Amino acid sequence: MRWILGMAGLLLSVPASAQQWLPPHDAVHLAIDAQPNVVAARARLDAAQAQARALRVGSHEFQVTVVSQRRSTDELGGRQRFAESEIGISRALRLPGKARLDRDIGAAGIDSAELRLDDARHQAARLLLEDWMAWLRAAEAVQRTSVQLASFDQEQRVLVRRLALGDVAQKEVELLEVERAQARAAQLAAQAALDSARLAMQSDFPSLPIPAHAPDVAAPLVLQGTAEAWIARIIARSHEIGALESDARGAEARAARARADRIADPTLGLRRLSERGGAEQVNGVVLSLPLGGRYRSALAAAESANAAALHGDAAAMRRDIQHEAVLTVTSATRRSAQWQAQRDALAASEAVLKRVKRGWELGEIALSEWLLVQRQHNQMVGLEAAARADAEQARLRVLVDAHDIWHDE
Repeated sequence: MRWILGMAGLLLSVPASAQQWLPPHDAVHLAIDAQPNVVAARARLDAAQAQARALRVGSHEFQVTVVSQRRSTDELGGRQRFAESEIGISRALRLPGKARLDRDIGAAGIDSAELRLDDARHQAARLLLEDWMAWLRAAEAVQRTSVQLASFDQEQRVLVRRLALGDVAQKEVELLEVERAQARAAQLAAQAALDSARLAMQSDFPSLPIPAHAPDVAAPLVLQGTAEAWIARIIARSHEIGALESDARGAEARAARARADRIADPTLGLRRLSERGGAEQVNGVVLSLPLGGRYRSALAAAESANAAALHGDAAAMRRDIQHEAVLTVTSATRRSAQWQAQRDALAASEAVLKRVKRGWELGEIALSEWLLVQRQHNQMVGLEAAARADAEQARLRVLVDAHDIWHDE
């Protein structure tokens, strides 16, 4: 089966035709979601959502106080004993504006956790692309070396018959056997690399179905749209930048909350006392207010500095993502041009090989010269295959980083 890659438009997700060479869409997402870092990021999102609920409700709770005691007095009538009790209920109250800040802190935490979950999926998609392409490269190397070995087997049979007829010398048969042995060694090495690539993908993505036969790497497509548009698209969809910006918003909200806490939340309560065996009843209202000092001011200053640091981190991340996006998009363009040049070189090599092989068959060229040209041509075939796979992987890396494939968010 050939790679049939659909044209991925700049503002559209990858079309259905591209799915003919990629793993099934649903299987990809199941495999990505099963990655340990994705599972951990999902758990952190659950924690952030729970934390947001806690912040929305607030940490203040009702407190109930119950005191039971006995009073003993010496009076004119003798020693008197009385049962006494005290019951109180109180609760701290968030001052106006603090609940909104708590909700802002919780929302920023959820945004950050969601973006980091999406980034974990994105990193898993990158790994899947690398594993998939490594497997395809190894499979094509097996196919290529197998064809080369089969060609030498056929030539050896022909040469043996010519040796029996006295048309060639024994040293030519031995020379061809050396080339055939080298081809066999290359084929075995390629098969070992294919087995390793399959095992690596099975280890990284156990639930991903791997076909028994890998599709061929067809001619890579060209990215549609300008490089500037792709770079801007990658930057705009970067989860790392968004996560740090969410962290910065959360730090700003925490700094505002710390400044608001310089005026502490008051505690309001009701109190009922029963004294002298119930002869005296007391009802009262209790109000307590902590007085904020340098500790709360220092916390507010620390959170403000943390917010400024996170804004700096976000700016640095934006710069790094932009740099990486430029390299990724540029690489796709350059590798496509390199493959086209390699393809032209392979076409020229094929023409030379045909002429030299024909000359050897007619007895005009020595076997050693034909084997040298054949060896050089085999190297050209391998270089063209590597350049083709590199060009296609570079293009697909742009699509992955732009979230055009393997991203649903």
